[in-house]
Amino acid sequence: MNQSYATRWEKFKGLVFQFFPHHLISRITFWVTRQSLPFTSSLINAFINYFKVDMRDALNEEIDHYKTFNAFFTRELKPDARPVDDADQAIVSPCDGRISQFGPIDDHHLIQAKGKTFTLNEFLTPSCQSTHAFIDGSFCTIYLSPRDYHRVHMPCDGKLMEMVYVPGRLFSVAPYAPKTIDKLFARNERVVSIFKCKEGYMASVMVGAVNVAAIEMVWEGLITPPHLSTAVHYDYKDKNITLNKGDQMGTFNMGSTVVLLFSKDTMTFSDTLYNQKPVKMGQCLGLNNN
Repeated sequence: MNQSYATRWEKFKGLVFQFFPHHLISRITFWVTRQSLPFTSSLINAFINYFKVDMRDALNEEIDHYKTFNAFFTRELKPDARPVDDADQAIVSPCDGRISQFGPIDDHHLIQAKGKTFTLNEFLTPSCQSTHAFIDGSFCTIYLSPRDYHRVHMPCDGKLMEMVYVPGRLFSVAPYAPKTIDKLFARNERVVSIFKCKEGYMASVMVGAVNVAAIEMVWEGLITPPHLSTAVHYDYKDKNITLNKGDQMGTFNMGSTVVLLFSKDTMTFSDTLYNQKPVKMGQCLGLNNN
């Protein structure tokens, strides 16, 4: 397939996908993946073979251990499967995946893909009280493929300040989508978690997608579903919820994208990072500047 054909095909997929009944499909996925069905083990085995999932890291490697597809998809790993860089200044990847974009936030603007941007206000929405903290900061977008581990962890120590559930579409976030769908990450349903860290502010945004039938946070449980029509703000300033680097933060029930935001002058990315680089949870992304 030559590059020009691939580009046209990606644009076609992006256009067609905008007419899909995203939420209906995702509600069906939510139900089906939580049923114990006679063919569950066969489905899991086919998924493992197709996506080349490495089960050697799983706490339970046996397929028959998982009574539902969702139990397999959100599987826990062995304690030593993802060592977390314990250097004081190290900021680590919150998840397994592939870096799609990273770099500075230009005033309010983040890069989605070549030639496509979105703004902090569009992404975090007016419901977020800490948006100003990220002006001229930095960001890193990590795409989780179906084969990846789908629990999300803390990139650094932090105290939870607020969370915002943002309603929206459920476009695919597969690699073609950010290149073809304008303001994709600012249009999809997402959960924004804001932390105060010793190096400044950090936001972890878990972006939903088609078949991402649920996003769950350790301090609040299941956030979506239900899929609401208005944003919901949660204030945790007086709750004293503190998580350490590497602690589990949340879970994607089916795969998606995590966007990390850092306040100005608090984060220097490693010079070994590049777009499309595969990363593992706990791997160093860069150093804090304090």
